[in-house]
Amino acid sequence: MIDENNWFERHSILTQTILIGVISIILGEGALRVYNYVHPTYIFYDDAYSRFRGKPFADDWDFKLNSKGFKDVEFETVSKNAYRVLGLGDSFAFGVVPYKFNYLTLLESQLNRGNKDKPIEIFNMGIPYTGPREYLSLLVREGLPFNPQMVIVSFFVGNDFIDSNRKAEKRPLYSYSFVASLLHYVFAIRPKFEGNISHGKGNYCDDCPILDPDAFLKIEQVGSFIYLVGNERFSKLLEDAVYYVRQIQAICRKKGIQLLVVIIPDELQINADLQTEIRKTLYPNLKNDEWNPALPNRLLAEKLSGLGIDCLDLFEAFEKESKHRPLYRKYDTHWNIAGNQLAADLIREYLQKQIK
Repeated sequence: MIDENNWFERHSILTQTILIGVISIILGEGALRVYNYVHPTYIFYDDAYSRFRGKPFADDWDFKLNSKGFKDVEFETVSKNAYRVLGLGDSFAFGVVPYKFNYLTLLESQLNRGNKDKPIEIFNMGIPYTGPREYLSLLVREGLPFNPQMVIVSFFVGNDFIDSNRKAEKRPLYSYSFVASLLHYVFAIRPKFEGNISHGKGNYCDDCPILDPDAFLKIEQVGSFIYLVGNERFSKLLEDAVYYVRQIQAICRKKGIQLLVVIIPDELQINADLQTEIRKTLYPNLKNDEWNPALPNRLLAEKLSGLGIDCLDLFEAFEKESKHRPLYRKYDTHWNIAGNQLAADLIREYLQKQIK
């Protein structure tokens, strides 16, 4: 025979436990939403470009981000006569090297060398984990008020095609809850997280590996399909990428702004040993004429040129120079100091013909 008092007691404890749990979740949701509103963080879902933006005045090696969270000095015009350039891009524009070695910083310095009549100001508006869609939004919302004379879009072959996908991705169910998102971050993301949006104080090491070899290979494997000849999936991504660049072009034309797209190669494109390893792992039966590391750059350049958009492809110069010295950080997808310097030199040579 069931002890009625015992049953009611257990039922009461269970009810109270569930009630306390529900109240805790509701309070947690509210607290986390308020916190994220005051101190936005990438842990919680947000489809805006600011999700991975740097925090204002955060430390980045021996530099502090500006008041807008960009890796640059304050965006104040030194002279009304200045020629202003907006630099749009992802983590390549933001840079993993210290500010003084970033290619946009070097480019500004080089262009102003001996130029006293009309100073050139380059505003680095790079935000990690963004793509062409976000470059467009950032230009419209924050770039245009600075009245730029030129926009430089740094298009990284390694992931900007994939990030251009216009097909809406299905949002994970956990992302609708801030509590669930926090738990997902703690148990699924944080243990594997290898990098930071800003790097904090410290001494920069140009030769130190960032990721372990396996993690680096997995990153390179994800986008390797774009080098397969006749790949229909890449053809669609190419159309999407060009779509967003055309929107940027339309805005620039309307405002009388020059536009330059700098096509940045991925290390996989210029590192023969890395190509061999990727092909051996993923495409063991692939014929040589079915693999073309220069193909995405060529097709993108052809599309942009056909639309009257200036573009500078860095592939050939980087492929040639990489035979003599490393241009990317070890087990990283980004340029080292030498890679940034080479990019600045190449863009400067191109721009000196464009900016009078």
